[in-house]
This record gives sequence, structure tokens and C-alpha cells, in this order.
Amino acid sequence: MSIVENIQGILNKIPDHVELVAVSKTKPQEDIIEAYKGGYRIFGENKPQEMTQKYNDLPKDIQWHMIGHLQTNKVKYLAPYVHLIHAVDSLKLLQEIDKQAKKNNRVINCLLQFHIATETSKFGFSLEEALSLLLLPEYQKLKSVNIVGVMGMASFVDDTDQIRSEFRSLKAIFDELKKGPFALKDDFTEISMGMSGDYTIAIEEGSTIIRVGSSIFGSRNYR
Repeated sequence: MSIVENIQGILNKIPDHVELVAVSKTKPQEDIIEAYKGGYRIFGENKPQEMTQKYNDLPKDIQWHMIGHLQTNKVKYLAPYVHLIHAVDSLKLLQEIDKQAKKNNRVINCLLQFHIATETSKFGFSLEEALSLLLLPEYQKLKSVNIVGVMGMASFVDDTDQIRSEFRSLKAIFDELKKGPFALKDDFTEISMGMSGDYTIAIEEGSTIIRVGSSIFGSRNYR
């Protein structure tokens, strides 16, 4: 199956309200161009410099999603163009995104990342940490960052009950935030969860954005 056929196959399977981010990290630009020629425009990367190189070289109507852990010193590379930053996990990072967004006369949409997996290597807030963050005066001052939802990664295990439980916990966090600090925010709507191996479960548990790489482009090219 071609890249275009793989994308179409997934789109045919998922509900209309769920957005597919085609994860092109480590993939050559030719693969993205193939998908682009087939009509697709939404791509995800996890390294700011690699994403910026692709942004510079490829058509400007592509919507770029930053899906990986983001260091504050790398925000400046993607601030001029990034569509959505999925993995915001600290006040310090929010402050840097706000600063770089201002420099580019933009408001940058972001998701708060939550730690829902058993692996300690995963990043993210707990619900309590996020609720505390949202009350801080330093957070209230941010005018160029727009929180539009939440993101999380399930444990890398074969136990589908565990994966489902972790996705369910992220949906519960979203619901808590939606009825609390974001109750009056109409654009707080996104739940980014689910990848190639578990996106069907994620959608059943409330995902609105899935991040799919290997099922579209094949296994990763780690250099």
C-alpha cells in the first residue's frame, strides 16, 4: 500500500470529528510530498530543527504539529509557523512559547501534556499540578499562548485493558478541566491520544486527535 492509500485507509476508519496527524518524524521530505500530492496537509514532527527544515523546504499550506518533548531553547525555531504544540509540560515552557509567540505577533495553540502511563520516562502533569499551574499569577499573565486541550501517551504494553484505562484517565482529566478552569472556553476541545498501535481504543475513549506514523510511512528511520 502507498502512503496515500495508508492515509486514506485510516481516514475511512475514523469518525469525522477525529483529526489525523500523519507523523513524519525521521522520514524524508519525499514521503511528505507524496502524501501532500495525495491531498494531505497535517503532519507531526518531534524535533524542532528537523520540522523547521521541512517547513522551509515544503509548501506553506502544510499544518505542522510539534508532538515531541520540547525544550525551551528550541521554541524559537518553530514559533513563526507551528500550528499546535502537543506536549506542554511546564510553566517555564509556556512562558517561553508566550515570549516567542509575541515576537512573531502570533497566539500559539497548545495542549497540556499529562502523565497517564506507568513508565516514569514519560513527561507530563498530574491533574493537581495542572490545576495549581492554572491559578498562578505567572500563568494568568500569558497572552500569546492558547490552551485548547490535553495530550497523553499510554504505556507501551500489550495489555489493552491497561491502555484503555490510561486513555480513560486522560478523558477524565479533560472533563475535569472543561467543567472547571476552562468552563467558559469554547475552544478547549481537543484530546490528543492514540498512535499506530492503539488509536482505535483512544477514539473509543474520547480522542479527537490521533498521531499515526508507522501505519502510514512504515517503520522509523533512526539515524
